[in-house]
Amino acid sequence: MKIAMIGTGYVGLVSGVCFSDFGHEVVCVDKDPRKIEMLERGEVPIYEPGLDLLMAKNVDAGRLTFTLDLAEAIKDADAVFIAVGTPTRRGDGHADLTYVMAAAEEIAKAADHYMVIVTKSTVPVGTNAKVREVVAAANPDLDFDVASNPEFLREGAAIDDFMKPDRVVVGVETDRAAQVMADIYRPLYLRDFPIVTTDLESAEMIKYAANAFLATKITFINEIAALCEKVGADVKQVSKGMGLDGRIGNKFLHAGPGYGGSCFPKDTKALARIGQDHASPMVITEAVIKINEDVKRRMFDKLLDLVGGSFNGKTVAVLGVTFKPNTDDMRDAPSLTIVPAMVGAGAEVRVTDPQGKREGEALLPGVQWYDDPYAAAKDADLLVILTEWNEFRALDLKRVSASMKDARLADLRNIYSSRDAKDAGFVAYDSIGRAGFGI
Repeated sequence: MKIAMIGTGYVGLVSGVCFSDFGHEVVCVDKDPRKIEMLERGEVPIYEPGLDLLMAKNVDAGRLTFTLDLAEAIKDADAVFIAVGTPTRRGDGHADLTYVMAAAEEIAKAADHYMVIVTKSTVPVGTNAKVREVVAAANPDLDFDVASNPEFLREGAAIDDFMKPDRVVVGVETDRAAQVMADIYRPLYLRDFPIVTTDLESAEMIKYAANAFLATKITFINEIAALCEKVGADVKQVSKGMGLDGRIGNKFLHAGPGYGGSCFPKDTKALARIGQDHASPMVITEAVIKINEDVKRRMFDKLLDLVGGSFNGKTVAVLGVTFKPNTDDMRDAPSLTIVPAMVGAGAEVRVTDPQGKREGEALLPGVQWYDDPYAAAKDADLLVILTEWNEFRALDLKRVSASMKDARLADLRNIYSSRDAKDAGFVAYDSIGRAGFGI
């Protein structure tokens, strides 16, 4: 199969590389010359473990190329995937479909043969029908189908998710389009991975419903964690006891400083807006959005308590600012709420993150960047663990506490226990949903 992938952002690049590894001929298209130049040099513009090696392998095999020329890319293509951004539109919570519709129109004007135009971007229900209208209007004589193929990739584990998916969701209108999509995903069919074939609207809804449900699980356990702190329960034990129930499961029950990233914030807002537009309010989802913001603000209050009620003149070392480990993604990360609040309250904030500096330098003005957590913690009044990178899971806590001016630890990912902190010489410790000391 020949595939054109429009957009080389996170979803487009990972999908394009993985499709080429299936054996398909893939051309990835982008309007950004700098990005295409990087890719042609073998440089990956995002951080995703293993992506650079897989990309190089398929470029060397001649199955994967990059271009600025959309018309050339879709020549003889069996399927064209739209994988451009759908950011939240300012002011109303809608997903901004400007890039999707522009891509659809450009594809239509350049196309001269039957193809399936596949929306890979996360889009509101009804978008693929609009794509069909845009394409038909731009090229009335074109023979084409549209399909919806939402992605379910976890940043940091995207290649494994693509190659060994829980499921692949494909929304189509015709048997012809279904066959093209089946041929594209044939390697997964042959290994018996679940392929869910639906109508367009159901495929679009599956993506939003899944992400909203996962965001709800995170938010629920964060609310439970707040209550655990009040009543003396341990949220880690509560989560374990809940998660062993097969109806609930143990995933996404890890209390923390709130969800962030490229999907959950954007998709929950979009789902809430879709509900409002159709007079079917998503009350639970709307509550999840509000509570998640409250959780982030509650984290600042925790840190303020740990330093005695004032950040003036205090030095704070923050370990991790990306929204999760194994990614350089800063979108809606809790750090973007918590760190500026500390800076604004008078703290000198030092930051270290294995991959966060590239995006974080512009997003977190007024902080000092360090390469080493031990250097960041030296002479600090407070150490905050904000992202659970493996580098932070096995710190020499005694060395850290001994180097600090005032050995106080805020473990916002529950990596360490209060006993770990006390044995290491910390004079104060707090975490999420568990007992602290010395506050």
